[in-house]
Amino acid sequence: MAGHNQLGKAGEEAAVAYLEEQGYTIRHRNWHKSHLELDIVATAGKELVFVEVKTRSNTDFTQPEEAVTPQKIRRLVIAADTYVKSFKLALPVRFDIITLVGEPGHFHIEHLCDAFYPPRF
Repeated sequence: MAGHNQLGKAGEEAAVAYLEEQGYTIRHRNWHKSHLELDIVATAGKELVFVEVKTRSNTDFTQPEEAVTPQKIRRLVIAADTYVKSFKLALPVRFDIITLVGEPGHFHIEHLCDAFYPPRF
């Protein structure tokens, strides 16, 4: 496995552990349907939370959350809509970003709640 893939996997593991420590219930990890993907789907109380995870070894060039572009947001919203319809859910929805910077076991974690709102298409 390439180094960046290992870093991303470790970041996702750390993000899940962080969310569980905060009282979130993880519904799915790496949920796929066709070409759509969601990193983490969780619940917090009666709210459905879609979490995009961005892991970087450093921030020398950009902040991890800057990788969540308008195009990425559009794909996430479409994936979330597909998820909600697939499971016939009627819960309020929130989109979060968790950024992890560092090395496995030594990540600095930031949780951006309500990181973005669905754009109008």
